Amino acid sequence: MLTKKVIVLDSSAFIAGFDPFSIKDEVYSVPLVKMELKDSMVLFRFETALSNGTLKVVIPLEEFVERVVEASKKTGDYRSLSNADIQVLALALQLKNEGKTAVVVTDDYSIQNVASQLGLEFAPLATFGIKFHLDWLLYCPACKRKYPADYKRRECETCGTVLKRKPLKKRIIGKKKQN
Repeated sequence: MLTKKVIVLDSSAFIAGFDPFSIKDEVYSVPLVKMELKDSMVLFRFETALSNGTLKVVIPLEEFVERVVEASKKTGDYRSLSNADIQVLALALQLKNEGKTAVVVTDDYSIQNVASQLGLEFAPLATFGIKFHLDWLLYCPACKRKYPADYKRRECETCGTVLKRKPLKKRIIGKKKQN
């Protein structure tokens, strides 16, 4: 059974110059992406695509937002994602749940990493994209204490230094066969 392919755009797709008018597939984004677009030409492209119906802007259901937050905390990418990023992933997951093949167009490595974790397809524009799925570990660069990826605070509870992250596990992302 063939599923309908849809494109979900994050801010970096618009910034990299993605043209929603250039493809036949349905194109989606979220309202928070518009808030991240500062450049007048980029914002103009977003608003023009929205006003003529080429771009559909949808707020994802909370259950999908929660699933993305949970997945991003497991991988350690939660701190690197904006609310717009989380909503983009949640919308793609929601559309996939509706039986569509959702491709997230993004150059953001954290979005790509979480998309991979959630079984979502992604396509980079101005970068090569990630080759490995990474699970992150938080650590204190001063006292070397380690913290789980979903640790809530930004500072070390021992010495107060701002935490950093490093890869804990690295797995090659498998290529799927294209039909």
